[in-house]
Amino acid sequence: MPENAEAPLACHGRLKPGLRGLFAGLSGKLLLLTVVFVMLAEVLIFVPSISTMRLRWLQDRLNTAAAAGIVIDGLQVSDLPRGLQDDTLVATGTRAIVLRKDGTSRLLAASDMPDAVDGQYNLAETTSWGSICAALDTLVFGGNRIIRVYGPIGDSAMTIELVMSDASLRRAMLTYSGNMLAVSVLISLITATLIFFAINRLLIRPIRGLTLSMQDFSQAPEDPARIMAAGPGGDELALAGQHLAAMQAHLQRTLKQQKNLADLGLAVSKINHDMRNILASAQLMSDRLVDVDDPMVKRFAPKLLRTIDRAVGYTSEVLAYGQASEAEPRRKPVPLAALVQEARGFRAIEADAGIEFAEAISADPMDDADGERVFRFGHNLCRNAHPASLAPRATGSSELRRITVSAQRFGSVVSIDIDDTGPGMPAKARENLFSAFKGSARSGGTGLGLVIARELVLAHGGTIALAEKPGPGTLFRIEIPDRPVSLQDYRARA
Repeated sequence: MPENAEAPLACHGRLKPGLRGLFAGLSGKLLLLTVVFVMLAEVLIFVPSISTMRLRWLQDRLNTAAAAGIVIDGLQVSDLPRGLQDDTLVATGTRAIVLRKDGTSRLLAASDMPDAVDGQYNLAETTSWGSICAALDTLVFGGNRIIRVYGPIGDSAMTIELVMSDASLRRAMLTYSGNMLAVSVLISLITATLIFFAINRLLIRPIRGLTLSMQDFSQAPEDPARIMAAGPGGDELALAGQHLAAMQAHLQRTLKQQKNLADLGLAVSKINHDMRNILASAQLMSDRLVDVDDPMVKRFAPKLLRTIDRAVGYTSEVLAYGQASEAEPRRKPVPLAALVQEARGFRAIEADAGIEFAEAISADPMDDADGERVFRFGHNLCRNAHPASLAPRATGSSELRRITVSAQRFGSVVSIDIDDTGPGMPAKARENLFSAFKGSARSGGTGLGLVIARELVLAHGGTIALAEKPGPGTLFRIEIPDRPVSLQDYRARA
């Protein structure tokens, strides 16, 4: 055996060591996806939260400036000293404070007034979407802008206005974002870890068990110890394990049956080989019966010779089938009426046997088929119909026992019906109609007759089916098409 002959089995045996990395398995992928999804959820939470943080920061500045502005306004001084203005501006983090009251504006404190401002924000009329856009704009592009912020003081009619740099605001927002990121990562890791252990316990372990069971079973499916021990439970994975165990047991029984059939086929081929030799000897001896001057012998000798010839032909075909070299049908025009009569004589179906054998062959259609194979499947079906017609009837039943063989041609197709008046096909036999060793309708049968008949019909490109009928009994319908004629043959004939 080549050195690499075991390689395919190794690939289907156990998991490769290289695949045992954390993120190579399903559990690692679930862990990574959980972290990604939690971080995505945190991003969706972060956007409105950073907007809210910005509004609160600006509102705090307005409240602080408003408190200072009200105090300054109460002093009733025209201008504050320069030092007091600077202290007020530093305390509020602004460059200018303006108080609007009774339709007038008063500059309370100012320092380094800019020529223009980069943005204006009215905290009393802000919208959620506008606040989010402003927050993202400040977070990404801010830091060196001059902004004007204004809003009402409490429930009064006074308005406080600030001119300030957004550098402090952006630093506060970056600090808040870093804290949010740290908390989000911590939450995602904790959540992912909990989900990892839960998923690993509830899903990954059972799935890994199913996978390993399938791998072990594939290495030695004939070993009963390789069948998965399904555990109790009613969830999807438990049901999958139970179905897998049942499938493995069924497959093991099927493999065992196939092995037995293979062994049986080999034994039959050996027996058939010796039987062919015996039949060949019987054929030589039966040839001498033709020379015997006895009316009874002359009557039965031709049938005996044909029977032995057929038996020799069957044994040869069995040996050829065992070598997977089934010969193609030797098709030629065949008179169906003669074959039906021969099958009747072969089964010894006579009137005194209590069964009427009826023929309904329209104008004796010539079937383009292999005569020997047509005889074989016809004989098999008649052999099934004969004992079925002899089955016991209900007391007092006077129904006629009959086997009817009918045939007619429809264009290039010949349809053959074999009908009997027996009790009909049992339900179990119907379910396994063309299955070997399963489709027998009587005790002790093997079901091979229908299997053989089906193979012979299919070899002709035809069909065979159990047809429905209104009365009791069984009706099989066979349809055999003629061979298609090639253009070259048609021109040769023309």
